[in-house]
Amino acid sequence: MAKKISWKFWITFWLSALIFLAGWFFYWETRNQGIGKLESLVNLLPGTEEMKGEYKSIAFLFNYFSDTNGQEKNILVLFQNNLEIRPGGGFIGTFGIVKIKDGHVQEFKTYDTGVFDAGMKEVIAPPYPITETMKVKSWALRDSNYSPDFPTNARKAEEFYRLEGGTENLDGVIAITTNVLTSLLKLTGPITLEDYPGTYSDENAILALEYQVEKAYEEQGIAKNDRKSIINELANAIKEKTANLSIPQKYELFKILLEDLKKKDIQMYFSDVALQKEIEKSNWGGLVDSEWKKDYLLAVDANYGAYKSDYYVKRSMDYSIDLTGEIPQVILKITYNHTAKQRDFMTKDYITYLRVYAPGGAWLDTVKSKNFETPKFGTEFGKKYLGAIVRVPLGTSKTVELIYSVPKEIANDYNLKIQKQAGINDVPVVVHVTDAQGKKDYSYVLNSDINLK
Repeated sequence: MAKKISWKFWITFWLSALIFLAGWFFYWETRNQGIGKLESLVNLLPGTEEMKGEYKSIAFLFNYFSDTNGQEKNILVLFQNNLEIRPGGGFIGTFGIVKIKDGHVQEFKTYDTGVFDAGMKEVIAPPYPITETMKVKSWALRDSNYSPDFPTNARKAEEFYRLEGGTENLDGVIAITTNVLTSLLKLTGPITLEDYPGTYSDENAILALEYQVEKAYEEQGIAKNDRKSIINELANAIKEKTANLSIPQKYELFKILLEDLKKKDIQMYFSDVALQKEIEKSNWGGLVDSEWKKDYLLAVDANYGAYKSDYYVKRSMDYSIDLTGEIPQVILKITYNHTAKQRDFMTKDYITYLRVYAPGGAWLDTVKSKNFETPKFGTEFGKKYLGAIVRVPLGTSKTVELIYSVPKEIANDYNLKIQKQAGINDVPVVVHVTDAQGKKDYSYVLNSDINLK
């Protein structure tokens, strides 16, 4: 059953902005001349080759949705709340189906996954950490984003959508985290709502909205079924501010959306092979790089504590590799700082299922950490992974230290790729590489995938 509280504005704005906002940039010069003309024009634009590649991908998106030959394109949209982080970006509390025909949104319906999942027709055993921490007996759409690889999650979401009674033929899946709201407020500036206390800005909106829909509505005498009406009012206020954006401001919004794509706060997967290829070229598809053969790191958290503790949990990573021995040795330290001091409606002791992906053939020697359960091992995407439940009590800092070896071939023409998890941004990363020439140190903020070279 469709939810009474409509998210139509959000998906209409973000999807339209992402796909069509670029249109002012080149549409009137290329209409009726096809994607080839769009690509030719993009080649003439200023900027780096990376930027031109992104513009070409936008051009493909623009062409795909603006000319559908009178047929509807049905897109499954997953709203991921990254205050409760999951491997694919965040807890899927809501999803929608948007229908687009020849550049126009024909229909958009949203669904509460808690209600929709009740239509599950068969029992599918969830992965280990879900059964262990949440005591859930059957896997469903709300927990479908178990993989760090978005195409895998997209296909799994489509599978659950059909098993739970969904009838639309889907042409693609788009996942959006709550960080996009923050991005938009950076452009519009703070917003004050007449019927609600306080001001909503890019610095406080996520926490303020969470409090409003979980606690404050009771104090204000708002019925539980209407507690999310503030979202519609905030959306309307933002719509008014964005309606009259100047061309320079539209370009700023365009750049903001590109940044959200790079950070994986927006991820896309399409059944159209050519379009999906373009999405992957620009690294907007959220793929785990299964083709990478050099040194590799991907740390993935899954908050299965059912609270929004990730707002308070700050992470950092320290990666050291010694290439001077016969077998390269790695020391990886992942630190969790739980900044909340007491339990409340949003947080409690933090529980995460941590998976660390390393090159195939990696071998764990030592784990140094308290509250770290017996690890499980596996292989996927051509990588070896370790998985274990990590517990971080309120107001504490905990470091997980893993010491492991990687194949000796890694030392040849050394390079390291670090991939980021969707939904987790601004993670400080320090890399130390020791070889025959000495030690080199590198510092990053993990907001996109990193290639050491």
